[in-house]
Amino acid sequence: MTTSRPGEPSRRPGERGDVLNPLCPTRQLLDRIGTKWTSMTVKMLAEEAPDELRFAELRRRVPGISQKMLSVTLQSLVRDGLVARRVESTVPPAVHYRLTELGLSLEGPLAALRVWAETHMPEIDRNNQLADESPPE
Repeated sequence: MTTSRPGEPSRRPGERGDVLNPLCPTRQLLDRIGTKWTSMTVKMLAEEAPDELRFAELRRRVPGISQKMLSVTLQSLVRDGLVARRVESTVPPAVHYRLTELGLSLEGPLAALRVWAETHMPEIDRNNQLADESPPE
């Protein structure tokens, strides 16, 4: 289902948008969930489901992610309702994250994409090597 924004023509529930239009909400969602950090974060949280992970533990489990990028990724996932955030009033506050039902439903498609990438990486590598070796046109 695609929703409209102020100033855009309204859509009926269930009506599809135009994913090629930069203003399409579906395209904007695909931009958010299609990042490597989102995929890795969802994977780590899915492995713990239905349990939670603290921010620091999640950061340790996602190699290469900066504190800022993890924070931005989690904020986006929480805003979209894919991740639930719980704060314990300790000093310092302990912040916990877990996938919601909606977030768990995203893990399957993201896992399929990861499997596709792993399956086809040798062919992609060969194509890149051939492109690097061929003279410029």
